[in-house]
Amino acid sequence: MYLLDTNVLSELRKGTRTNPGVAAFFSSLEPTDIYLAVQTIGEIRRGIENIRRRGDHAQADRLARWLDAVVAEHARHILDFDLECAQVWGHLLSSGPQHPIDKQIAAIGLIHDLTVVTRNTADFTGTGVRLVNPFT
Repeated sequence: MYLLDTNVLSELRKGTRTNPGVAAFFSSLEPTDIYLAVQTIGEIRRGIENIRRRGDHAQADRLARWLDAVVAEHARHILDFDLECAQVWGHLLSSGPQHPIDKQIAAIGLIHDLTVVTRNTADFTGTGVRLVNPFT
């Protein structure tokens, strides 16, 4: 089972323009194999609001509707950051504070025994979480 990083979820939104490796990887999965972290939802929401702040309300509204659909579709597979995850995250941060949100995602992956799917595998190096980069 797989925990999607923000860059992968954003890539999947591209439809026919999706990276071929990402499209091929996901064509073999069942929807029940896919999990999201609340951090991913937050990162995408931040991006939407940054677009809105720049004045592109139409694009921000389109992306907000897409995010709402993603949340509705995956509602049962969106994982919270709980006390157990916080304990693991604190341990992961002790090796260096870089990429704190990615380390939160790694902690969720470790707690739930999920493979993190990301383009940015270097951001997760040393966390012990299993990784897949479908872009390569």
